[in-house]
Amino acid sequence: MAPSLYRPVRIGKLNLPGNLLLAPLAGFTDRAFRGIAVEWGADLTYTEMISCEALYRDNAKTLPMMERDPREERFAIQVFTGTEEAAEKSVERILSYNPSLIDLNCGCPVPKIIKSGAGSALMKTPDKIASLVKILGEGHDVPVTVKIRTGWDYNSLNYREAAEAAVNAGAAAVTIHGRTRSQGYGGKADWAPLKELSELLPVPVFGSGDLFTPDDARRMLEETGCAGVMFARGAIGNPFIFKQTRHLLERAEEMEPIEMKEKLNTALAQYTRSLSYLDELRASKEIRKHLCAYTKGIPNSSALRNDLVHAESREEMERLISDFLSNFQ
Repeated sequence: MAPSLYRPVRIGKLNLPGNLLLAPLAGFTDRAFRGIAVEWGADLTYTEMISCEALYRDNAKTLPMMERDPREERFAIQVFTGTEEAAEKSVERILSYNPSLIDLNCGCPVPKIIKSGAGSALMKTPDKIASLVKILGEGHDVPVTVKIRTGWDYNSLNYREAAEAAVNAGAAAVTIHGRTRSQGYGGKADWAPLKELSELLPVPVFGSGDLFTPDDARRMLEETGCAGVMFARGAIGNPFIFKQTRHLLERAEEMEPIEMKEKLNTALAQYTRSLSYLDELRASKEIRKHLCAYTKGIPNSSALRNDLVHAESREEMERLISDFLSNFQ
C-alpha cells in the first residue's frame, strides 16, 4: 500500500501530527475561528498578520490578536515588518504569548503593507528577509519560518533566492504562495516553484494557492512533493475542509457531505465562542463575513444571509438560524 499523503511534519523543534495548515488571513483567522479549525482537523493554525511596530508600542487592538484559543495545542504568530529595528523590539512581546512558531510575512500584496516595506515588498530584498529571520530567531529556540510569493512580478521571479536566503539565516520552514505580488489573488497559482523548492531546500516546504477542495490538496501534494498544504480562502466558512482532506488522503475516498444543520451550528458555535472575549455587538459584526461564507451554497439562503448581517445579538442570531432550519425542513 502506498504511504498516506497525510503525514507528520517536523519544523525545528515543533512536531506536527499532520500536514494540514490554516493560513494567516487578516480579518478571518481570529481566536474563535482558529479553535473551530482545530476541532475540524487543522494541524497548525496561524494568527492574523501582526504588526511588529504595533507590538513594541503595546497597541491595545493588536495584543489580543495573539491570544491562543484553549483548543490550540499548537499555534503560530505571523508578523510583518519592514525594519530590523521593529523586529528586534517586538521579539520579547511575541514570545510572551508562547507561540509554537513565529512566521514572517513576505507575501502580503496589500498596498499599505507594501508601502511600509513589509509583506511582498521584501521579495525585492532577499538579504533583508535573511536579516529579519535572524533577528526574530535570536535568543530563543522557537522556530522562525517565512511565507513568500514567487516574486514581485513576472520579471522578477526570485522565490529561490528569497527562500535560500531565509533558510541560510535559520528559517525552519518555507511556505510559498504560487503567485507574484502583481497578481494579487487573481489568475491561477503556479505550483511549479513549490515543487522546485520542495526538492531543493533542506527544510519543510508548504504550499498555498488555489486550495479550495480536498482534491486540490491531494493534487498539490502528489504533483509537488511538498511537506504539507496551507488552506487560506478555501477554509473560510469551511473549516470542514481539514477533516474532509484528511479522510481523502488516508482513505482515497471522499467523506459524506457536511449537512446544512451542522454547518449552521458550527457557525453559531464560532460566534458564541467569540463572545468570551468580545462584547455582543462587536462579536455580531465580526461574525457577519464568516456567516456569509458558511451559508454560501445553501439553497434559499440569501434572505437568511441578509438577516444575519443585520443581527446584533446572540438571541437574534440563534432565532434566525433556528427559524431557517425549521422552515427548510
